Amino acid sequence: MSDRRQRVFSGIQPTGEAHLGNYLGAIRNWVELVDDYDCLYCIVDLHAIITEYEPSEMQERVFDLAVSLLASGLDPERCTLFVQSDVPEHTELAWIFNTVTPLGELGRMTQFKDKSRGRESVSAGLLDYPVLQAADILLYRAGLVPVGEDQFQHLELSRDIARRWNVRFGELFPEPQPLVGHAPRILGVDGASKMSKSAGNTIPLLAEPDEIGKRLATAVTDPDRVRRNDPGNPHVCNIFALHGHFSPAGVREEVEARCQTATIGCVDCKRKLASHMAEDLAPIRERARALREDPDRVYGILDAGAARCRRLARDTLEQVYEHMGLARRHVPAPAG
Repeated sequence: MSDRRQRVFSGIQPTGEAHLGNYLGAIRNWVELVDDYDCLYCIVDLHAIITEYEPSEMQERVFDLAVSLLASGLDPERCTLFVQSDVPEHTELAWIFNTVTPLGELGRMTQFKDKSRGRESVSAGLLDYPVLQAADILLYRAGLVPVGEDQFQHLELSRDIARRWNVRFGELFPEPQPLVGHAPRILGVDGASKMSKSAGNTIPLLAEPDEIGKRLATAVTDPDRVRRNDPGNPHVCNIFALHGHFSPAGVREEVEARCQTATIGCVDCKRKLASHMAEDLAPIRERARALREDPDRVYGILDAGAARCRRLARDTLEQVYEHMGLARRHVPAPAG
């Protein structure tokens, strides 16, 4: 595959089937980018092993996520989807980047400080995570990276690493720029924290209609609506925010007005959302069912993606070794 368009790279950890936070916050934006950019999308399983996990479940998690991504509209004819560990050059470049990355900068990363707080011991992988992330991006010399607010610091480190390496060894890597999507931070059903499986506050992307209804039934709404006849403020309610992604404009306007006048209760509001959400996501569920019945197709797509990325990666590393004096050279025999 040859493509002169500007390259985009983004990765997602294999936690299994995607949830609505993944879809609204990242995947839907990924789908929109494929016509304008050369998009490389990576299931970053090497990042996922930094924390405790069950080895026997990893391949199922990778497969389930791949199904979710493809069912959401990632067309392998228009973008490249692959698994990180299928391209070993990611870790090879990460080691090289370790040699130009100050230890102090890694210790100042907000995510490292948050995840290591209160723990007696953390793995070196948790500290070094952003260097591997930089290698993921720069291995393909990507110019743009779709990011959320929690990844700006890591992307800035990637830019710093590219700059330091270029100054030391010669110009090769672009300084990747953030590509900020229009999706806001998606809160979970607890209404308080970002939707994530570790927080147990998700709605699975491929959930059947009855499961969607059950998940929404427990969701936190406007805290001021203690009784049904209490008027509410829909703009502080996570359920109303989700209406903005799934319900028609007329329904959103009706819900907004009736919530403020207490002529609709939270239960009815959730039922309306569940109905529209289930309808909107129905095509994704159908495509996912077909993909699950044809696993060879899914693995074929991942294998083809990895094959392309290995070619791109080897080209980058050959140039890295050349710049760094590591490329093997024929040493002429001594004269005489």
